[in-house]
Amino acid sequence: MTSGGGVGGVNGGSMRPGGFLGAGQRLSRAMSRCVLEPRPPGKRWMVAGLGNPGLPGTRHSVGMAVLGQLARRLGVAESWTRDRYCAADLALAPLGDAQLVLLRPRRLMNANGRSVARAAELFGLTAEEVYLVHDELDKPLGRLALKLGGSARGHNGVRSCISCLNSNAMPRLRVGIGRPAHPEAVQAHVLGCFSPAEQELLPLLLDRATDLILDHIRERSQGPSLGP
Repeated sequence: MTSGGGVGGVNGGSMRPGGFLGAGQRLSRAMSRCVLEPRPPGKRWMVAGLGNPGLPGTRHSVGMAVLGQLARRLGVAESWTRDRYCAADLALAPLGDAQLVLLRPRRLMNANGRSVARAAELFGLTAEEVYLVHDELDKPLGRLALKLGGSARGHNGVRSCISCLNSNAMPRLRVGIGRPAHPEAVQAHVLGCFSPAEQELLPLLLDRATDLILDHIRERSQGPSLGP
């Protein structure tokens, strides 16, 4: 769950990128049921939906819900493969000349970073090429914000990713879930399911979140810089 206190600045881009060929060879061994197709000539990015496995309908796992919508939009909703090396569900999808690696960790939120870091190593990605999608208490439901790096802002899943990647440079799509009026109600709110009224808003929210992250990745894929 989320908790108070952020993580101080960590130098971005300190993770060593591996070679794409080596990553492909390791991936072929790690993903026993997934065939790695030839990589497109463009860039490769990863989008990780943070959350708790087994609790897909909760506010804290809204990042995983966005990944589900992203997979449907890209036509790979039936292509998820469980990867034991990363302890995650993975799917590969083309986006123009680029390739997206979609990741849903199968570890608890506080340890999501271990899955994200292993997948980044596997695919030869730097921290700047890894997008995190997660819930945000300080924004009302329906509000989205794309943040380029920075501290964890009290989010334990993001904190885990910063620690495991040894960088705070990851772009993050923050999905508002609203903050309850009473501080003692935060844990139940975060770990609870969306109310019926909130569930009516979710389809549009997931569509908007998918549009935002795809548009941002397309724009970065066309630019010469690896940074945000």
